[in-house]
Amino acid sequence: MPEHRPGSARRALSALIGMLAALLAMTFALPGSAFAAQGRGDQAIPHPEDDWAGSQILKHEGGPTAGDEPTGDEPSGLLATVEGVDVSGHQGNVNWTTLWSSGVRFAYVKATEGTSYINPYFAQQYNGSYNVGMIRGAYHFALPGNSTGAAQANYFVDHGGGWSKDGKTLPGALDMEYNPYGATCYGLSTSAMVNWIKDFSNTYKARTGRDPVIYTSTSWWKTCTGNSAAFGAINPLWIPRYGSSVGELPAGWGFHTIWQYTSSGPTVGDHDQFNGALDRLQALANG
Repeated sequence: MPEHRPGSARRALSALIGMLAALLAMTFALPGSAFAAQGRGDQAIPHPEDDWAGSQILKHEGGPTAGDEPTGDEPSGLLATVEGVDVSGHQGNVNWTTLWSSGVRFAYVKATEGTSYINPYFAQQYNGSYNVGMIRGAYHFALPGNSTGAAQANYFVDHGGGWSKDGKTLPGALDMEYNPYGATCYGLSTSAMVNWIKDFSNTYKARTGRDPVIYTSTSWWKTCTGNSAAFGAINPLWIPRYGSSVGELPAGWGFHTIWQYTSSGPTVGDHDQFNGALDRLQALANG
């Protein structure tokens, strides 16, 4: 009889384990696999520097429709407004003194995307706006298909998205818009998307004491949340529409808090209007 060799058995077992590991890795990498997005995680973000609040709105919904004012013109019709801008790594270093001189009084700055990207210009933009006298806040570009809402809220807070009651810091904003990397709704059902947003919002509230602002368009919200009315009484609304009026709001919100009205403004493209007087903006900052 051939002699039993323990070493040979161990080598055979090791080879079998290696084969199983290789097969598992292939399963995670298969296109369309249920595990693909989770397996890749934030490695699936090829160009986060090109993703900013409204980057996909302009691409999918366009600019002004017939009869609207050209982009870049200041909208009319609101009784009291405060001018603002929103910026990201796309703008690089921002001339805050020029913006302040032009009447801009608040700013939102992209801090993070997913759970791996941090805006490399965040400090210059976030601190620079504050230093010239603006009220400023941070926003997170959401990738709901990559990780949980809680994970992304924690990453956001840990990398610039927190809040302090200093009178000049706005609550963080959650940017929910079209997927720059694939399916419009990130592969989530409407109920799963609503739950993801709740997960983010609840985690952010637990970490900071504030409900995050939600940035979204009515069209995307209808498509990807089923026009959920679950957030209107909780989260302030920041809505993009590049024309002469805000237009229809998503379900649940009776009014908007911030309107991103153009993507082609002076100095910095994205300009916003706060729906109220300066003291109301200060009240939002103070909580």
